Amino acid sequence: MTGRRRGFTLIELLVVIAIIAILIALLLPAVQQAREAARRTQCRNNLKQIGLALHNYLDAYTTFPPSYCAVPGVTTTVGGQWSVFARVLPYLDQANLQNLVNWNVAYSTQVNVATTRVPLYLCPSEPNDVTRVNPSTGVPRDYPANYVVNFGMWKIYDPSNGSGSDGAFFPNSKMRTADFTDGMSNTLCASEAKAYTPYLRNTSADPGPAVPSSSSFATGLIGDGCCIGNSLQLNTGHTEWADGLCQQSGFTTTFGPNTRIPHTVAGVEYDIDFVSWREGTTATRVTYAALPARSHHEGIVHALLTDGAVRAISENIDRQVWQRLGTRAGGEVIGEF
Repeated sequence: MTGRRRGFTLIELLVVIAIIAILIALLLPAVQQAREAARRTQCRNNLKQIGLALHNYLDAYTTFPPSYCAVPGVTTTVGGQWSVFARVLPYLDQANLQNLVNWNVAYSTQVNVATTRVPLYLCPSEPNDVTRVNPSTGVPRDYPANYVVNFGMWKIYDPSNGSGSDGAFFPNSKMRTADFTDGMSNTLCASEAKAYTPYLRNTSADPGPAVPSSSSFATGLIGDGCCIGNSLQLNTGHTEWADGLCQQSGFTTTFGPNTRIPHTVAGVEYDIDFVSWREGTTATRVTYAALPARSHHEGIVHALLTDGAVRAISENIDRQVWQRLGTRAGGEVIGEF
């Protein structure tokens, strides 16, 4: 007699599948956490490299680069819009890319440069790591960035007298080491931003020099209706690493990290950035901006200090401490944060 070969029963097979499913469920969070830890490390390293590049620029020119080159009283400056990130390219092994730049021509006409993906300017957690195209023509025109420089607390630029922000960068700024009287270890230099952030710009209502106390201030401000409703630019903020305007290359400490700024248009609420008027495009209006540092890493933002150190800062940091970190010469005592 031949013996019968016995296989798995249905119940045994289901038990094995259930055990495998449980093991996968237990391992998946650990794998995801390990991947996120690696992304956070890469993000910190990107900021560190940017800090080293800025200090190499400082050694070469004795000042940090300006955010934007503007002529007070002149509404447009051809070629002056090139960002801090365009100016430090040679110190990030991107000299060949900078060699393509014609500084006398607007960045927006040099799409061969502006559409170039610079890996160091992108957080590995950014889901919108894609070229921005002109919505009316479909032609590629820019590439985003996840890192932004410190424009201070609220005021960006006054074209009537050329004065700028209380931060590390502003139009025509030439910040030397001695200008950071609060100490370079107590002053923010750069932080994170989310690509394709909607922003409200060119509002007819001037918010004035008083720093807003609430993020709800943006709702109700009426703009010129140049895009979606009240001058809301949908998904266009932080999409142009080559552009030195604050809504592309900057952040402010008006509100703490990852703060939502709600603004409603046609019944839809957006989490926005706010710029009262784009600097360098007006001869009279002062530019104020609320541009929170925003990160894809939950609960924190990575921040570069002007001494080159990189810190992971909780989104729950005291707002006053965050604002003090944003000023270079406020005379504040920060201590540990």
